[in-house]
Amino acid sequence: MARGWESKEIESQIDAAEAREQEKLRPKLTPEQMARQARRESLLLDRKRIEGELERARHPRHRAMLQEALAHLDQRLAETE
Repeated sequence: MARGWESKEIESQIDAAEAREQEKLRPKLTPEQMARQARRESLLLDRKRIEGELERARHPRHRAMLQEALAHLDQRLAETE
């Protein structure tokens, strides 16, 4: 049983070392770039949620409102690029 724990510990250490190496290879982002990336991810999540609502929406006014929201999000996403 002890060998099982030892091998899991070694595997954990190897994974941690690989993660540190991957972190070194990743380009460093400025705080502004990180904020822009987080904002873009947030907008993409909002867009996906609204697309799902649009698929389920039946009332024409509600569908129109959701389509306008999608257009607005697309515009905001274009601004972040």
